[in-house]
Amino acid sequence: MVKLRLTRMGCINKPFYRVIAIDARVRRDGKYLDNLGYYDPKHEPAIIKVDTEKALKWLSVGAQPSETVRSLFKKTGILQKWHEKRFVNKK
Repeated sequence: MVKLRLTRMGCINKPFYRVIAIDARVRRDGKYLDNLGYYDPKHEPAIIKVDTEKALKWLSVGAQPSETVRSLFKKTGILQKWHEKRFVNKK
């Protein structure tokens, strides 16, 4: 099973996170399948850069986002696009 989750980068007291696609059995900072973007919570407002096409591709093949990644996708509008692609276009 593939998960979309965060991996911590940066140094002490200056963290930023990569949004990655990774096998669910691998540890937090282990080898990942694909890098989707990054999230920097230390800036005001927080910086969120995610490749929409890659995110939609991974969601379409069944990858499950973690709660934090789901909230980031909601803020950037990726979940809205995924919902429209999946449910609205079927009519």
